[in-house]
Amino acid sequence: MNIIISNSSNIPIYEQIKEQIKSKIISNELKAGEMLPSIRSLAKDLRISVITTKNAYEGLEQEGYVETIVAKGTYVANKNVEIIREEQLQKVENLIDTAVSIAKISKISKEELQSMIDILYEEDK
Repeated sequence: MNIIISNSSNIPIYEQIKEQIKSKIISNELKAGEMLPSIRSLAKDLRISVITTKNAYEGLEQEGYVETIVAKGTYVANKNVEIIREEQLQKVENLIDTAVSIAKISKISKEELQSMIDILYEEDK
């Protein structure tokens, strides 16, 4: 599994792993029922602590993205991709709502806000 860790990021490593795996599930790169690498195997590949990888997997399990079967491994949960996408859309909508409220209070125009979004969206490409 291709996961990139940034040591210079303010985001904890376990959170970086969790978010990248979530992204792979949402984009259907990882499909329902697919087995994830073992905690030890992923830790070894990423050259990080087993505890860090375990924390990432536990977070994914708590959020319903994966399920762990004792002595068998961790698998992508059969959660409907559309439900996951809807949850993500709702999070984005809430953040945009907050940004729009702040922009209005600060007299930032819709065009300026759109320009900021365009710039930020293109940065990740």
